[in-house]
Amino acid sequence: MNVIEFSDLGEDVRASLQGKRWLLLMAEELPHATAALMFSELEDVLVAVDHRGHDVKDGLWARAVHLLMVDDGTEESQLQRSTGISKVVAGNDDVYAHLW
Repeated sequence: MNVIEFSDLGEDVRASLQGKRWLLLMAEELPHATAALMFSELEDVLVAVDHRGHDVKDGLWARAVHLLMVDDGTEESQLQRSTGISKVVAGNDDVYAHLW
């Protein structure tokens, strides 16, 4: 599976995303990821966010996300319904184990 992490994107974000299946972001990268989230949709790249260790705050970013990793104890089904994210997973698993 062709995966790129947000920190590995080059200056030309759209070109960096071409041919990728997944873009992986950490929660603290979301405020800096507007262009990456926009181009991921244009390039048909799925987005996964590892939000463990941070409170999930609703925002437009969630509309681009397909997989959200959260801490244990987070109400996954409620979060999935309220955000519209395809898959919300709680736990300590490696995020790569949940990519499809």
